[in-house]
Amino acid sequence: MSETDLYRIRDFVPDFEAIAAEFSARSRALTASTTVLADIAYGPRPRETIDVLLPRDPAADAPLHVFVHGGYWRSGEKADYRLVAAPVLAAGGIAALVEYDLMPQQRLPVLVDQIRRAVLWLEGHAGEFGADPSRITVSGHSAGAHLASYLAATGPQEEAAPLLPDIRGLLLLSGIYDLSGIPGSFLKQEAQMTDAEAAAWSPLASTQHAGPRRIIAYGTDETAPFSGQATELGRRLRTDIGDAELIAAAGLNHMTVVLDLADVDGVIGRRLADLVASSRPRDAS
Repeated sequence: MSETDLYRIRDFVPDFEAIAAEFSARSRALTASTTVLADIAYGPRPRETIDVLLPRDPAADAPLHVFVHGGYWRSGEKADYRLVAAPVLAAGGIAALVEYDLMPQQRLPVLVDQIRRAVLWLEGHAGEFGADPSRITVSGHSAGAHLASYLAATGPQEEAAPLLPDIRGLLLLSGIYDLSGIPGSFLKQEAQMTDAEAAAWSPLASTQHAGPRRIIAYGTDETAPFSGQATELGRRLRTDIGDAELIAAAGLNHMTVVLDLADVDGVIGRRLADLVASSRPRDAS
């Protein structure tokens, strides 16, 4: 591992802890002002749960947006990311935040499967929350963007085609799309990712499927792996499926991009609201 580890975000965001505290504070404030259906089980494991946040005056057959939090696959709690629901609710959508197991106790195939099963569960139960199952969009940040990408992709070593939900759009924010640098990074002990695991679950080595609209976003103040991999994924998507929008948000780092995503007036927050509002039922598209 080199002396400067471009994956160690704390080294490049001096106010890391203050921003993380703001995530939690803004999430608590949003929780206090809206209806939250917490810890709905989508599977048998203790962490296989979903929080659903409802708009104040939900319309019938509202769009449903799903968010997958980051934390380098080895940390993070969905309750601390409820702030990202603000643009979704403002657009008249219903927000769902997914929880999943953590490394190193569980491995990447389990985490990928959990996100797929969670969204498939939401697709099958959307009507119970007043949502339209044909209007599902998804976003994820950092490791969450990596996991969310597999809602429309197949890993290079998956032997059978996975069962995937029918989603209308993906907003992948500051994701990790080439995992080859993770096993030797500061995460070596925390996540214990192997080289073989990284090769098997790198989105840039995976088959990306046409269908959902893709928005790939990152902050211009992020380190090279995040900016470079976002640019490369956008290029690959445009080449392979002819569909990808790339957003380089000026002056934002790996933490402040989340605050921007959660801001109804933010560059990325406006794109999120537009993605939610523009999703139309399949028979209307």
